[in-house]
Parts: sequence; structure tokens; C-alpha cells
Amino acid sequence: MQITSVEIFKSPIKLKEPFIISLGTFEYAQNVVVVVHTDEGISGFGECSPFMPINGESMDTCFVVAQYIAKVLKGRNPLEIENCIHTIDHVIYGNTSIKSAFDIALHDIASQHANLPLYKFLGGKKDKAIQTDYTVSIGDPYKMANDAHEIAGKGFRVIKVKLGESPEADIFRIQLIREKIGLGIPLRIDANQGWKPEETLGILQKLEPYNIQFCEEPIARWDFMELPHIREHSPIPIMADESCSNHHDAQRLLQIGACDLLNIKLGKSGGIHTALKIIEVAKNTGTRIQIGGFLESRLAFTACAHLAFVHELIQFFDFDTPLMFEHDPVVGGISYGEGGEISLSDQPGLGASMDAEYLASLEKITV
Repeated sequence: MQITSVEIFKSPIKLKEPFIISLGTFEYAQNVVVVVHTDEGISGFGECSPFMPINGESMDTCFVVAQYIAKVLKGRNPLEIENCIHTIDHVIYGNTSIKSAFDIALHDIASQHANLPLYKFLGGKKDKAIQTDYTVSIGDPYKMANDAHEIAGKGFRVIKVKLGESPEADIFRIQLIREKIGLGIPLRIDANQGWKPEETLGILQKLEPYNIQFCEEPIARWDFMELPHIREHSPIPIMADESCSNHHDAQRLLQIGACDLLNIKLGKSGGIHTALKIIEVAKNTGTRIQIGGFLESRLAFTACAHLAFVHELIQFFDFDTPLMFEHDPVVGGISYGEGGEISLSDQPGLGASMDAEYLASLEKITV
């Protein structure tokens, strides 16, 4: 089998309302879709959602870098995934977001060729329920409390809350949310690197009474050497997110005791190939894992759902952003039930693609 051509699409999708975190405000999911075609008639779909403050990529840079990648993949065997990934990495350093789109497409092709759903191709099995949380953007504390109340009313069993402004403001936000929804529903908090190391423990200690499941990336990712002290004294488990992009990061963080949990995002790892290596590192220490994402559509989150069945240590799921889109251009893929329950079919491959009319409306280049 050989790769014959690659279609690359800019796929901006408007959000129902702005998504706000400590690193910025986002009104659109500025995504890129790739479709990898082969000489045997099998095509693989992939998608990424570049996040400039985190992975340093934009929809425009991904569109350009994708063309470099597509040129070196033409004529190669897509079933030789590891060789293809090495080739991609030799073309350009970093750029894990756009690399993840190609990685997903390659895994889609390989699992279709094997006539297996992707999770089975990866050695996984459907042995657990997957239910996403739903995120409250950072902003006016009273609006956040009302948003949390609305989310709870829809049956979501876990709510994620974006923080990272100041200790006083963030503590007040959680207090208001708890006054509105009570203590029954666990909260996950994510500071997106917004706190200073010297203030983080004080914040976490004051939030302990509010049934906080864990805290993601409380301080700047480059300051990870401060995390072991924070983790040791924190009453709330610490999850590494921005500081953990690949298996080398995971190994380093776990060796120094920097975190209790790891958050895998395909846009950070460069795709499934490296995500599996992070899982192997986590298995050595029994570290539990969350699978999350950026602002991908159901296409990339379907890949995330397949990955979620690979190991029992993957216990937390942050798959909510497709629910924030004004429209859904994905055909097939995961579906959302009551309270964010995720269903995944056993169709061979990824089991998800993009609507042809939607793709025809987008800016595109073919290599």
C-alpha cells in the first residue's frame, strides 16, 4: 500500500460562546483536517486543533507545515506507522498539533486495513464506561456559578472549572459554584499555569473543603521543579498537563514526584504513537491518566475515545468541546448521551469522517 495524495483543509468552526481560560479567549475552533489517500482505496481522516499559547501553532502554520509533511509521506506505506512518524519528525521539530492529525489518519488507514475498530487495533477493549466532564470558562464568578448550575441540570456528573486569575478571585469562584450546586458533584479545576508557586498551596488548601477531584497544571510548565513540593503538601491531587507533552516529560515528572496524574492530549503528544508511550510510562508507576483535548471536533475526539479503551489506568475523560460548537460537520464517530455519556461504534478504523459538503466549502490544498 502507498500514499498517493493528501488533502489539507482549514476548518474554523464558531463556538456557541467564547471559551475563556487564563491563557486567552477563543471564539472559534481553528482546526485543520487532513485526508490521506492510498492506492488501495482506503482513506484516513485526521484532525488537529492548534492552540497557540500551548503548542505554538495556529491554523495557518499547521496548513503550511502539513504540506511539507504530505510531500515526504507520498509514496510511503501508511501501514508502517512508526517509519512514517520518524519521517515526519525528521522534516520538522515540534509542531505536535499538525503531526497529530497525520498520526490519526495513519492509524485510521491501518485499522481499516486490519478490518478492526481502532481501539481493537491498538490492543484495547471496551471494558468501561466513558463519560465526559463539561467545562466552565473563567470569567465573572456569578456567571460561572450559573453555568455550573446549568451543566449540573443537564446530568453531567463532573464539572471542570477554569481558574488561574488570582487567589482571591479563584477561591471566590469555587465558593459561589458550590453555593449554587452543592457539594455532590465533583469539580475538576484547571489553572492553565495561572498561579505562582508561592501562592498555589494556599489556594489548594483553601479549596480542600469543596470536593475537588484534582487540579490541572497550577503553575507555569517551565517551573515544573516546584511541583514536587506542591504535590507533597497539597490536599488536592495534582495533574500534569502542559508540562507533559511526551513520554520523556512523563518519565521526568514521575521520577521527581511532580504529579499524581497525567493528562494526555494528542495535540501535545503528536498523536497516538507517542501517547501509547506515555501510557507505558504511567503503567510502570500505576499513575492514572486523563485523555483530553483542545478544541477538536468529534473527529479527533473519536480517536481519543478509541485510545481511552487501551488501558485501565485511563480513568478520566475531557471530551466536551464538540458540544460547544455551533454546528457539527462530523459523520459517524462518537455520540453523546445524557450527561455526557460517550458511545463508540465498532466500525473498522476510526469510524469517523467529515461531511463532504462541509469539506467542499473549506479552503483546501492537495499534495
